Amino acid sequence: MPMTFARQASAAAILVMLTLSLQCAGMAALIAWIGTSLAPDVHRLGPLRSAALIVRFMTAIIVLHVFEILLWAGFYRWRCFSLSEPAFYFSAASYATVGYGDVVLPQMWRTLGPVESIIGVLMCGLSTSFLFAVVTRLVEREVGSQANSRSPNGTYSRGRRFKHERAQQARKAEFNSRT
Repeated sequence: MPMTFARQASAAAILVMLTLSLQCAGMAALIAWIGTSLAPDVHRLGPLRSAALIVRFMTAIIVLHVFEILLWAGFYRWRCFSLSEPAFYFSAASYATVGYGDVVLPQMWRTLGPVESIIGVLMCGLSTSFLFAVVTRLVEREVGSQANSRSPNGTYSRGRRFKHERAQQARKAEFNSRT
């Protein structure tokens, strides 16, 4: 029994480390790619280009998660199942925390299912937060671009708007210092 648990724990640790490495490498590549798309010199993208960027970004994230599922499925195929289809199915169900229960791991490897579920939740959460950050950046860029190009009456350029805002801040500071 102790040897079985040691094998399971070792396999789980290796699979977790490989999954984390894959996620980190994928996220680093996505950060580099999205950084060029959202570079400071690239101004407003517009709704269609922003939507296309998000679709490409989400597709890349999905592909990254499929690679992570395939990593675990490869291990299951090697050690637990004689066919690739049940190995992939079990891995995808575990990673996504669906866990139907119609395909189960052999007794010796059954603790890997919950470990993959935990890792799947964490990796999906990380990807979701990253997607949220990208969408936030796109919205800020869109709103910032509109604010810099127009004033309330539509006549200020970016420079005049900045001067106007600084003058307002100075008036507020002067008022606050009097009271």
